[in-house]
Formats: sequence, C-alpha cells, structure tokens
Amino acid sequence: MLKEERQNYILDKVREKNKVKSNDLAVELNVSEDTIRRDLNQLSHNGLILKVHGGALSTHQKLYQFNEGSIFNRENKIIVAKKAISLLKEGQVVIMSGGTTNLELSRLIPQNLKLTIYTYSLPIAMQLSEHPGIDVFLIGGKLHKKALVSVGVNVVKILSKLKADICFLGTSGIDLDEGITEVGYEVSFVKRVMIASSENVVSLITSDKLNTTQRYPICDLNEIQKIITDLDPNDPILQGYLKKGVEVL
Repeated sequence: MLKEERQNYILDKVREKNKVKSNDLAVELNVSEDTIRRDLNQLSHNGLILKVHGGALSTHQKLYQFNEGSIFNRENKIIVAKKAISLLKEGQVVIMSGGTTNLELSRLIPQNLKLTIYTYSLPIAMQLSEHPGIDVFLIGGKLHKKALVSVGVNVVKILSKLKADICFLGTSGIDLDEGITEVGYEVSFVKRVMIASSENVVSLITSDKLNTTQRYPICDLNEIQKIITDLDPNDPILQGYLKKGVEVL
C-alpha cells in the first residue's frame, strides 16, 4: 500500500471512530508502528488529525454527542451505508435527510470524493464538515430538538429550488401498499419536497422497518428508484418491492 493510500485509510478510520490507536493501525495495515507514527505526525502537521499518545483523535470538537453504542441496529445501518456509497459519483449534488443511517453514510464517504451535499440535519452537517472534499450546505429553520433537524417554511423554500442528482432518504416505514411513511408531520412534509427536488431517490432502511407504516405519508413506491437494506437483495421479504419496479440493493 502506498503512503497516500495508507494515510487516507487512517483518515477514514479517524472520521468513522473519532479516535484510533497506533498499534491497531499497524496490525490492520501490516506495517510497523514507527511507520504509523510518521504518518500520524505528518497528518497532524497538516492539521488533519490531533496526534496524542498512542494514537490520534479527530480535530473537530463535536457540537453534539451520539453514543455509538446506543444507536439501535448500528451494525445493520453501517451495512446499508456501505451499499449507498456505491451510488456516489464525483461532482454530484446530493440531498441527505436526517437519521442515524444517513449519519453512518456521512461518516463513510471516501476522502477523495468531491460532492456538494445539502442537509437539514445538524449532526450530519457536523460530520460532513470533517470531509475535505465536500461542500456542505446546512439548511436552517426551526430546530426539531428531538431529531436535531431543521423544519418549517424556510427549509421547504430552499429545498424546492434545488435540483439534486440523488436524494438519500432516511426511512421510518415502508410498505408495499402504503409506500413510505414518517413519524412526524413536519419532517414528512420536508421529505416530500426533497423527493420532488431530486432526480433519483434512494430509500435507506433497515430490515426491521420493512412492511411497517407510520402516521404520515410521504410518497408511493413509484416515486423512488431504489431501496437499500441490510438484507441480500434476493431475500424473499424484498420480492414484493422488486415486483413493484423498485431496484433493491
């Protein structure tokens, strides 16, 4: 592995976990700890990480705190996020909704990818601020304190004027007959505008939410192009969605 590739790997790990240990990196990359120390020194000198005894930390002070161990179904959400990365292409304009699945996606976007991302989620915007190649636009409005997302007229106005290449839609419920639904009215309204402003709409959903419905409708299945779950696309539970003409990853 070349030096640049090794250092990009280290940066990805720091962004994903917020901290790394030198000895773990040496094992993962099959190099000496001295090599890792030199890499960390250079990255620290360039202001990309904060070098500490035995490893490194993210340089960003979080304005929010997510206890990763408390994120429900985190392993499955990471599977979904890794699949979603395959849809990202250089130079795209992307809209991301809130939610912890999209938060995992924002952590895993490759360092060398240049994108423009619009989001109304404070945690996702803060996470994306660590990425050197992403222009981040945080859409402001009334703060939904529980979800840490902006809602209201201003958010809708800004989203309605966008033309995005792809929208990653965090999904609370999806059903063959009812389509995609949401827990709260204000967030459901914002998501409907996101869909209307995007050329391609991708529903990110863990398998525990398949064939479930929430109170507020967002869209029918024919308004989205893809569903990404933590399951194998050939899983029987997904066959109904395929028959509806939705691509499943």
